Amino acid sequence: MDVTRLAAVDAPRAARVLDEVRSAKLSGQPVPVPPRPVIEQSWERMLRSGVDPEHDFRSGLLPREEVQRRRERSVLRHVLPVLREGLLPVADVAHHIMVVADEEGRVLWREGSAPVLRKADGLGFELGADWREDVVGTNGVGTPAVARRPVQVFASEHFVRSHASWTCAGAPITDPRDGRLLGVVDVSGPLETMHPATVSWVGSVAKLAEARLREMHLQSLERLRAVAAPVLARIEGRALVVDRHGWTAAVTGMPYTERVSLPKSPSAGTHWLPALGHCSLEPLAGGWLVRAADEPGPEGQARIVLDLRAPRRWTVEVSGGAGSWKRELSPRHAELLYLLAVHRTGRSAAGLAEDVFGDRARTVTVRAEMSRVRRYLGGFLQHRPYRFADHADVDVLLPDDPRDLLPHSTSPALGRGRKTTTAS
Repeated sequence: MDVTRLAAVDAPRAARVLDEVRSAKLSGQPVPVPPRPVIEQSWERMLRSGVDPEHDFRSGLLPREEVQRRRERSVLRHVLPVLREGLLPVADVAHHIMVVADEEGRVLWREGSAPVLRKADGLGFELGADWREDVVGTNGVGTPAVARRPVQVFASEHFVRSHASWTCAGAPITDPRDGRLLGVVDVSGPLETMHPATVSWVGSVAKLAEARLREMHLQSLERLRAVAAPVLARIEGRALVVDRHGWTAAVTGMPYTERVSLPKSPSAGTHWLPALGHCSLEPLAGGWLVRAADEPGPEGQARIVLDLRAPRRWTVEVSGGAGSWKRELSPRHAELLYLLAVHRTGRSAAGLAEDVFGDRARTVTVRAEMSRVRRYLGGFLQHRPYRFADHADVDVLLPDDPRDLLPHSTSPALGRGRKTTTAS
């Protein structure tokens, strides 16, 4: 039985079925209908993290000044017109509200039906509220942030009982430049407003928002290119102009590189950059002038730390004789680097395709992603097969519970690894 489709024609009956499913699951009894996989996985995370399914917990609202500060800092402010145009006309008619939360699950914007906004207040779904999954249970803000895909949560699919009168559909919005989570857009309303197509609608609008961010990025690079042209024309040797995030606007004396990994807090002076070696950084309007030195990059032993402990933010840190740097990883790059850390002798493109997608034929996708990874890991990764270099010591920091390893991932290899580690 597809309970979400049943809800479109008989919401009360679907809610009763889901209440029975939830009660059976929490008590360890056989379930009358299996919960949807994305919901079941979320419930399991909640049980492991100790969220109370019977009591509503609220961590406290952010002060209005802090909400405003986060709004001004959030990239999502640039796509609010896209979200409003795509969601609010229908949401208001359908008795829904639109909610936009930042990457930490804090509600920054709420708009839509006034009566529904008042009902949301009663659930603690207010400006400044914390709706991370590990705080308030399975929901349309926190769960998409962890799963990294659109998720609809209906009635008792919410882990906390007091939210069972609510329905919501949320989609993550990621930075098209690096895959970093920017936040979640959610459409929510009372139980009777549920429709199974809502999640597709919200997901499509989220993709439109990401497309707008991509367009803005390209426009900013074009503006920087105009600044870079006369500067690079006067330079001999290898140099490039990049924006504040390391994306290349123009180069001279060297092959084009799409992006360079800048220090976390760039400053004028000499730095060692992956794939380029020692470079001097000079500030420009909207970016940096990077002059590459002629000397070779550093040699000798390096330490690479792959930190996968957090549920939705993962990093790689490299340290050696030339200093250290850290980079936040996209979900796909986190998967690939974990698999290479497990298989130190290396994996072919076909092997990684089977590990990640369960399909050895998807080598083109794997090669494209590994090409992007090598742009910042440079000489620390080798290929044919893909592997970490022999001079690199690799440490992997894992979550305490192996079932929390990259919870967004549908990789068959990671799935097997979670089960094997848990069983042992």
